[in-house]
Amino acid sequence: MASSSSTKACFQCGDSNSSQFRNGWRLRSGHFAQLCNRCASLYEEGIFCETFHSNDDGWRDCESCGKLVHCGCIVSFLSYMLLDFGGVICMECSRIKFILERKRCLYSETQTGNGEPQGDAARRNQIDPQYWPRVTDLELQQITRETNSVVIPLFEKLLSSSDADHKLARLVIPKKCAEAFFPEIISPHGCPVNIQDTEGKEWEFQFRYWLNSGSKMYVLEGLKDFMVSMQWKAGDIVTFYRVEPEKKLVMGLRKTYAGVPSLKVLD
Repeated sequence: MASSSSTKACFQCGDSNSSQFRNGWRLRSGHFAQLCNRCASLYEEGIFCETFHSNDDGWRDCESCGKLVHCGCIVSFLSYMLLDFGGVICMECSRIKFILERKRCLYSETQTGNGEPQGDAARRNQIDPQYWPRVTDLELQQITRETNSVVIPLFEKLLSSSDADHKLARLVIPKKCAEAFFPEIISPHGCPVNIQDTEGKEWEFQFRYWLNSGSKMYVLEGLKDFMVSMQWKAGDIVTFYRVEPEKKLVMGLRKTYAGVPSLKVLD
C-alpha cells in the first residue's frame, strides 16, 4: 500500500533525515521553503548566501559600511535596500541611519525656536567652508554604537606638516572653530581638555592660545603619545563632534593611505 504523503526534504540541500524542518523564505507559490535544521540555522543567522552562494554573481558593497550584500537571489531579498542614486545599503545600516536621522530631527526641534537656527548650526555658519564637517554615515554609526546620545559634527581640519610633527606635539585649531566650539579661555595658559578614544582610554590635552600679530592662535598641546598611537600623518583629516546632552567633545581621525581614505574614529 502506497504512502499517503510524500517524503519531506530540505529545499536547499535535499536532506530528508532531519528531525525537524523550519520555514525559510517565502516562495512564489506563497508557501515557505522548508529547511533542515542546519540550513534553517544558517538562514536565520543571516549567513545563508555566504555559505551557499559565495561564488555566485550579484554581490555588491553596502554603500555605508562596505559589507558585501548578495543581491542575486530571493533568499537575500529583504537584507538590503536600493538607494535613490544607485547602489545598495544593508538593512542594519538602513535602520541605524533612520535612528540617527530621527535623533537629529528631534534634537533640532528642541533646539530651534521661531524657525531660526540656534547653537551649533548658527556657529557652523560663521566658520570658513573649508572647515565644514563632511561626515559619512559610517563615521556617525561607529560613534553612535558607543553611545545612545546625539552626535553633532562640528568641524574638520586637514592635518598640515606641522600638525603631524611629533616634536611639536600640538594641533592648531582654527580661530573661529576654537571660539565657537571649545571652552572659553581668558589667559594664554588655557585649560586642560579630556578626550577619550574608542577603547575608553582618556587623554588629557592642554587647550591654550598665544598671540600672533595681535590675534589669538589656538592650539591643543601634549598630543605626542596620542599621535604615535593613532599614527597621525600630514594629509589625514581630524573631525570634531560633540555628544549631546553630555556636551562631550569627540575627535575623529580619517586616515589616508596612497590617496585611499580609511576611517579611524576616536571617542
